Amino acid sequence: MARGVNKVILIGNLGNDPDVKYTQGGMAITTLSLATTSVRKDRDGNQQEKTEWHRVKLFGKLGEIAGEYLRKGRSVYIEGRLEYGSYEKDGVKHYTTDIVADEMQMLGGGEGGSGGDRPARPARQDYGSQGGAPRRQAPAPQQAPVDDFADDDIPF
Repeated sequence: MARGVNKVILIGNLGNDPDVKYTQGGMAITTLSLATTSVRKDRDGNQQEKTEWHRVKLFGKLGEIAGEYLRKGRSVYIEGRLEYGSYEKDGVKHYTTDIVADEMQMLGGGEGGSGGDRPARPARQDYGSQGGAPRRQAPAPQQAPVDDFADDDIPF
């Protein structure tokens, strides 16, 4: 018997730069604010947009990569699970809903997509929760080496 499914897939744009914090043990915890917008037509035929904001958490190597390469306005694909929590502040109980990401793909350029002084990245990169290594894909055609690209800049 199946135990259940808790799966979330989002494609949206970052509302701000990632917030990276580290535990005492040195593990990265990165928080993203991700906007998704849906469009529908109202009774009069006018298009109505609705934007939903999602708080996304990425842990470990995946969080480090997100913190280094993602910027406000960048399009990103997130796959993960819903996690609910609560805390008390000033005697009032607050409830939270987070998406805990297992997969992340950086999509197209978007605003802030190149990362400023960082070298340009391929349009799509897929990092799973397994140590941050990219998924295996068909080999890309060989390109001429780029002299100004240091091996230290590669996140894996």
